[in-house]
Formats: sequence, C-alpha cells, structure tokens
Amino acid sequence: MKHLLFLLLPMLVFAQRGKTGDATFAHRFPPEVKQEGTGSELIIANETDHDIIALVRGQYDEYLRHIYIRTKEEFTFKDLPITRFYVQFKAKEFYFEDLKRTVVNFGERHTLQFFYDPKQKINYKKITEEQFFKP
Repeated sequence: MKHLLFLLLPMLVFAQRGKTGDATFAHRFPPEVKQEGTGSELIIANETDHDIIALVRGQYDEYLRHIYIRTKEEFTFKDLPITRFYVQFKAKEFYFEDLKRTVVNFGERHTLQFFYDPKQKINYKKITEEQFFKP
C-alpha cells in the first residue's frame, strides 16, 4: 500500500498545476473585456523557468484579462480593445509590472516575451499583491 501511495503522489502534485490558458483568478477579477472584430492580438511568451500569471490592463489601469502560462509556453490574447495597455505578471511569489506601454490598433499583433533578469530592472518594476489584484 505504501508503494502505491509513493507512485500516485507525483501524479497528484502534477494535477494541481494549471494549464496554459486557464483563467486562474477569475473569481478575483471583473469579467474579461473583449472587443470582437478588432483583429488585435497580444502574444505573451513565458521565457522563465517557472509558470506565470499574465494580466493585461488598459490605459486607465482597468482590468482587461489575465491568463496562466506554463514555463516555455505562450498564449495569444485575441480581440483586445483598441487602447494603450500594459502587462503585469505574477511569477512565483513576486509581482511585476512591465514599464512599457503599448498601443493596440485594428488588426495589430504584438509579442511580449516575459523573462525576469535582475540586471534588466529598467524593463520591470516590482508591485504589490494588492496592485496586481485590484479590479
């Protein structure tokens, strides 16, 4: 019986890990904001060695969408509203905000590769959990 438990334990731990595309914290945010017909896309590639949560905010700090992205995978947000946006990340126990603001126009496709390198602090700033989860 003990041997069976040791064989099943790794499967139980693995099963708790999210999949790329999961809206892990949907219960903590308002509904997603989509604008059909814009043809706009944002691809976020997770270049770190751990899973992340990526959150897209509009130009007035309003919540647009969030998604779980596994390590070395990417996710495409489609039908983004036409706006200026920025991205926040939850990586392990830390929260970051990308300092770059990007304008999305009709039919545009943007790619953002997330990797956190302490030497490149000019790209990101640390934020609090409260800043990340504000509606």
